[in-house]
Amino acid sequence: MNDLTRGYWCECWTEDLTEARRPALLGSFDAHSPAQADRWIAIALRTITSALDATASDEVWDWLYEGRIETRRALLRAEPCSMSINQGNTRVTWTVRPVLFLPFAHRQGAELPACTDDFKPYTTD
Repeated sequence: MNDLTRGYWCECWTEDLTEARRPALLGSFDAHSPAQADRWIAIALRTITSALDATASDEVWDWLYEGRIETRRALLRAEPCSMSINQGNTRVTWTVRPVLFLPFAHRQGAELPACTDDFKPYTTD
């Protein structure tokens, strides 16, 4: 059990608000600290903010200046967090949750293990 490492599993999901389909996973990241986890979201938000409409852009900047602090505090308490923005008919959601990383579930190599192709994300409704 000593080989388990505490960390945070970060995901970015997108969903079309006009269709009754499940959200699609766009990307994921394994963070090893609360700072690294919320920084992953902040970098993504800063990257896309210039392409957002005024409402979504305001939500992004509100999170960056106010909500990010609360996100970091929640992560320090080992609580899951999320941040969503709507742009037109699309919702993008970043999620972070505390996890224990197993020693064989890492991204040290250039490619993920073959079993990752078999994994299909599932969310409960």
